[in-house]
Amino acid sequence: MDALFTEIIAIVGGQHLLVGDDVHARRDDWMQAAPCRARAIVRPADAEQLSRVMAACHRARQPVVTHGGLTGLVRGGVASPDELAISLERMNQIDAIDPISSTLTVQAGTPLQRVQEAAAEASMQFALDLGARGSCTIGGNIATNAGGVRVIRHGMMRDQVLGLEAVLADGTRVSSMNHMLKNNAGYDLKQLFIGSEGTLGIVTRAVLKLQPQQLAMQTAMVACETFSDLTALLQFVRKTLGDQLAAFEVMWHSHYALLTEESGRHAPPLATDAAFYVLIETLGNDQDTTAQRFEAAIETAFENGHINDAVIASANHQRERLWAIREDIEGLLCHLNPRFTFDISLPIPEMDHYVRTLEQQVIQRWPDGRVVVFGHLGDGNLHVTIATGNADDDTKLAVETLVYTPLAAMGGSVSAEHGIGLDKRRYLHVSRTPAEIALMHTLKKALDPHTLLNRHKVLPDAAP
Repeated sequence: MDALFTEIIAIVGGQHLLVGDDVHARRDDWMQAAPCRARAIVRPADAEQLSRVMAACHRARQPVVTHGGLTGLVRGGVASPDELAISLERMNQIDAIDPISSTLTVQAGTPLQRVQEAAAEASMQFALDLGARGSCTIGGNIATNAGGVRVIRHGMMRDQVLGLEAVLADGTRVSSMNHMLKNNAGYDLKQLFIGSEGTLGIVTRAVLKLQPQQLAMQTAMVACETFSDLTALLQFVRKTLGDQLAAFEVMWHSHYALLTEESGRHAPPLATDAAFYVLIETLGNDQDTTAQRFEAAIETAFENGHINDAVIASANHQRERLWAIREDIEGLLCHLNPRFTFDISLPIPEMDHYVRTLEQQVIQRWPDGRVVVFGHLGDGNLHVTIATGNADDDTKLAVETLVYTPLAAMGGSVSAEHGIGLDKRRYLHVSRTPAEIALMHTLKKALDPHTLLNRHKVLPDAAP
């Protein structure tokens, strides 16, 4: 190890190999208070340094874990005492913006919010948006195929990436920095790394697709009495607002009431007696036209009986207050502690029965238990938080069984947008067939034969 550290210091400099207290002062999972336990943290300045570091680790058979913004929910960045953490925090530059081709080239350690701001300065916009925008990094967004609140309009992170560069386990740099929408010259290699959670390679740079800037924004929060009202509303706004519909975010009563009336963290913009609350947002080019179309849609939804209450934001600070209720994850976790969090996908028609059944099962087993639900309903993605009063391993296993087991029969997924990491790999079989898992193992063995990259993450240790 001393020889490896000497080699790494020669590459990145002594101040960029952190050991001892400098490592333990950091966390490698924002959900856990425990310090980082990695043997050391390496902070390369660019892809060339990372390539040389990985070549040295490959020769020494030293396993590594990649660190980005560390905002994940599945312990994907957790490092054990015999692993090195590779932090991309110094690789945080925007290399180029091309308004004509509508692309932005960026290093993997750059926070999402900086990319959004850089695009806006060029009168463009980057479509991906999520609550952790100030901390999460582009490399992490790519590695987990992040979703967020704009998926209903623009798709997942996979749909925003035209090209990327990655470093393999042996230090090989694979540059597929494509800038074109059309490129069918052989395999689309970037897809190997998008959503692979750093297990096949470490993303270092990316070419991102930009969209025309649309400043005419309209936001409303509405209340629905029944799930059938909710789904009818979704169909109605999809048809009426068309490609202007940018977000359709739903909070079950459990989420809305907890973060407003019960906790006092937010003033409730609507009464807290409805079953569902929806944030609807549109983006357009002309303020007057967009506003008229939006207000007409909300008014018609009233007349059709899809909603029974609504508030439309007339200024940006009002919009921010509405979104704060949806995005106050820290408040949610603070008031449900200890708790278990889940990020699942399932067909929209199955959601109401699924949530009701889950609530009943939790209460039957833990009378003081609580189930809190919100999510990107238009994308089939729900975020579920369950509190039972304790968080021991047996309780965790019991809760996970209640949440994940029903998904197999309905074609759902144990992970909608946060990945598998350490937490969900034992449940990968719920959403993937044995043949799919075997092929994943084949890819892993081909690209990382010594299992150095994010080992024990995503895949079960043995192929089916």
